[in-house]
Amino acid sequence: MTPKTSDIAITDPVIEADKLHFYYGSSEALHDINLRFPRKQVTALIGPSGCGKSTFLRCLNRMNDLIDNTQVVGSIRLNGTEVNSPNIDVIELRRRVGMVFQKSNPFPKTIFENVIYGLRIAGIKNKAVLEETCEKALRGSALWDEVKDRLHQSALGLSGGQMQRLCIARAIAVNPEVILMDEPCSALDPKSTARVEELISELRENYTIIIVTHNMQQAARVSDHTAFFFEGLLVEYGPTKQMFLKPKHKQTEDYITGRFG
Repeated sequence: MTPKTSDIAITDPVIEADKLHFYYGSSEALHDINLRFPRKQVTALIGPSGCGKSTFLRCLNRMNDLIDNTQVVGSIRLNGTEVNSPNIDVIELRRRVGMVFQKSNPFPKTIFENVIYGLRIAGIKNKAVLEETCEKALRGSALWDEVKDRLHQSALGLSGGQMQRLCIARAIAVNPEVILMDEPCSALDPKSTARVEELISELRENYTIIIVTHNMQQAARVSDHTAFFFEGLLVEYGPTKQMFLKPKHKQTEDYITGRFG
């Protein structure tokens, strides 16, 4: 059922997963996943709840390390470097592979301190660098004009959509190579969702984006490639237009057309 990645013409992938298995205790959540993610494009991971797509996403920057009694088998490479190597600096990995969660999670700090948090952790103290990075990240997340006059007020006073864009700004402030997004619009109203989707389209010019979404229309609108997961298996992977107009597997067609899921 798993596609041969050689059939999908992705040269120079930024992330490669080969023969990936993942276990919660003795329960296998991912079965032999093989995926290549193209550089500076958007890939959507779709599938019903519990199919393994968020688990797979968290494998890419080792967020699953925070869960007890889990095991990874197989390979994940970021620009050729094995992510699961015991020698890798996990903090540096998470800088290179940033993450935006389903529920926006700003820190109880000012807007400014939220954005430059990663730079503070890295020991950067130069005020000019911090201010320049903050402005650049907020412009990059389409939030600057809305908050430039209240940078030193609490981030918790922002609207839900603004908080999510702030979390995107925080992710891009440390100049990642990849941005992971786990259902980033599920808690937002339609107007805020549209703003985030526009932002994703703009960010693809500089970043590789991998997004988990239950929203088929969203996947069709924002992604270049789509991967369909079902019960821990990768059923189909290909260009989004092909997946939605002419899927190769009936199971993919049934899910996309709403017959289950």
